[in-house]
Amino acid sequence: MIMKIRTATNHQQNIYFQLFFWIALFLFGIARTYDDYNGEMFKQLVIYNFCHWVFQILAANFIYYILIRHFFDPKRYAEFIFYLILSLYFISVANRIFIVDVAEPFFTNEPKDSLISIFTDIRYLLFHYTFPIISGAFIFISMMFFMRYKDEKENTIQLEKEKTELELKSLKSQLNPHFLFNTLNNIYSLSISNSDKTSQSISQLSDILDYILHKGQKKWVSVADELSIIDDYIALESLRYADGRLKITRKTALTSSNFIPPLLYLTLVENAFKHGAGNSSEQTEIKIELETNTQHSVFRIQNTYSDIPDHNEKGIGLQNIKQQLEYYYHRHFTFHISSENNIFNVEIITPSQYD
Repeated sequence: MIMKIRTATNHQQNIYFQLFFWIALFLFGIARTYDDYNGEMFKQLVIYNFCHWVFQILAANFIYYILIRHFFDPKRYAEFIFYLILSLYFISVANRIFIVDVAEPFFTNEPKDSLISIFTDIRYLLFHYTFPIISGAFIFISMMFFMRYKDEKENTIQLEKEKTELELKSLKSQLNPHFLFNTLNNIYSLSISNSDKTSQSISQLSDILDYILHKGQKKWVSVADELSIIDDYIALESLRYADGRLKITRKTALTSSNFIPPLLYLTLVENAFKHGAGNSSEQTEIKIELETNTQHSVFRIQNTYSDIPDHNEKGIGLQNIKQQLEYYYHRHFTFHISSENNIFNVEIITPSQYD
């Protein structure tokens, strides 16, 4: 539907351009010689210019829409040159025949040129018919190429934007089921043990789902909203672990109401639980630091992990985060990952405001 609207708009713009261009060219030709002729001679000049003008329009559109589209664009250059020369010759002949047989009888009684002389007087055809046709057609075709380049560039930008948006939606579709799968497993574990915390965890999951379904589909969310849903997530995950098994410390300093892409920080928190506490039977520590000011937003998360192969760095979650950062901020962000002494660190620094 969008492509049909775009095509119809382009056709309409093309019609307006042709009307403006050819009328302007005709008036310019008349104005250029207005002072050189007057009276009957000026009337004849207008008729001659009109006849040439009509065939300029026909030739220019034939060359652009037929020869260029069917031969030049597919890089069939030899055929293009051959048919261009042939078409210019026959259009010039047709133009001269039109003037001799249709236009001149209105203002002259001189003998008509024979068809043989019209077809064979190449020099006269070239200087009085072909060159005027070429001059008008060249300007028209140059303008059409400029307009086509502009349209193709706009279409390319639009297609890239749509492609990027589809990729981003795909990234979110990868993230959300992954997150929900782990959360539902948590609730399932609680229900098996008949824990009285099951209803609490369902309520917290409801809040998280509401965030994902509504704010998660927006382009930006406030850092405060993201932090609130992280608190729900941590509370939900903490239900799985015995006392002393998990140590979580948080440090926040929100001095500015900044915005970030939805689920950006939540994914890192989920990653810390999955690859930290989820893969270790020992005590796991998770540290979260969040700071906002008028210049930037800084999020740091650190988790301990057992001496096992590191899945964090190559995980789907971190790959998604990097792709989302590139989409939203291009190169204007910091995304640092480090791992040392069984401590995994991630730091994200993003501008406080970004279009």
